[in-house]
Amino acid sequence: MSTPTTTRVALVTGGSGGIGRAAAKRLARDGFAVAVHYAGNRARAEETVAAITAAGGRALAVAGDVADETEMALAFDSVRSAFGGLDVVVNTAGVMILAPIETLDLADLDRMHRTNIRGTFVVGQQAARALRPGGALINFSTSVVRTQLPAYSAYVASKAAVEAMTLVLARELRGRDITVNAVAPGPTATPLFLQGKDEATVDRLAQAAPLERLGDPEDIAEVVAFLAGPARWVNGQVLYANGGLA
Repeated sequence: MSTPTTTRVALVTGGSGGIGRAAAKRLARDGFAVAVHYAGNRARAEETVAAITAAGGRALAVAGDVADETEMALAFDSVRSAFGGLDVVVNTAGVMILAPIETLDLADLDRMHRTNIRGTFVVGQQAARALRPGGALINFSTSVVRTQLPAYSAYVASKAAVEAMTLVLARELRGRDITVNAVAPGPTATPLFLQGKDEATVDRLAQAAPLERLGDPEDIAEVVAFLAGPARWVNGQVLYANGGLA
């Protein structure tokens, strides 16, 4: 049964870990009721929900493959049924597999494109149908779209598509009072980033930015909170949150 509320409501895809978890907790501190989405790690999503509720917030976990329109329609419906509406969608769910073009397994290319491109399209489509006036959709790109490092070609291609979809959807939602932006993090200390990298590589990337450190998930969550809340005049943009890397 729907529960009417004036509380702002956010859905965070990929909210079970990394940047998604930090964003969910940050929005909860701002007073949002938060739906923590997960694809496979239910236990981790429930931990995020428990952390939010323990701090006095409202949260629930919702499941679904971001690239499956039926599953995501059900997830969006569950959020609106539980909290009475939807105001912000933060789409952090993504896959990153690194290899040179010459050797990349095309199955890995297809996997990244399914989650990063089709998944962004499906979530954007659902968000466009569900968000209330005053709402925001926040997609996720990567600073490697600018830095163009070797071995990132397939991942960068998928995220460049995310940026293009973000800008187009912002224009398609003219007159709806809904902003659509993307965040492009630099090297950030998440499992997705650290996976497969040796200590020397991590240290080198940490020193690349003028601030000489890796980003924390909480650094990126602050950008999300800005776009979800006060940044009503920022629309159709890609915000590079990378400590000055590029």
